[in-house]
Amino acid sequence: MPEKQYWLMKSEPDVYSIDDLERDGSTSWEGVRNYGARNNMKSMRVGDEVLFYHSNAKPPGVAGIARVCREAYPDHFAFDPRHKYFDAKSDQDEPRWYMVDVEYLAHLPRPVGLPDVKAEHALADMELIRYGRLSVQKVTKQEFDRIKKMGGMK
Repeated sequence: MPEKQYWLMKSEPDVYSIDDLERDGSTSWEGVRNYGARNNMKSMRVGDEVLFYHSNAKPPGVAGIARVCREAYPDHFAFDPRHKYFDAKSDQDEPRWYMVDVEYLAHLPRPVGLPDVKAEHALADMELIRYGRLSVQKVTKQEFDRIKKMGGMK
């Protein structure tokens, strides 16, 4: 069995928040249209854990924890010309875009804002700090555990 991996996935809270995920239990993570983020999702395995990050918030930051519950499969919205995630160049026989399903695990007792992450020396090498904009990022176990601790979880 492959070793568990850790990720950070960004969503704007007014589009889909950790509260929405808690209410729904699980959801598909569709609409990713960046090759780096797509490749990260294709590397995800069931059981991998996710830092659920609220982007475009004041302050942006990690709001909760989720888990991958379905591995990458073609993003069917790419094939629907009426959908906002439609991509005319995506081919059903060789899909360009993928999505995964994630399930709710927990809210952080204290959200961990981006300013707090930036101030934490142990997190200086996080992709979130170095690259910022990528919507699906790899996180080390140490980074994952540190964010959880900063947010009041063991």
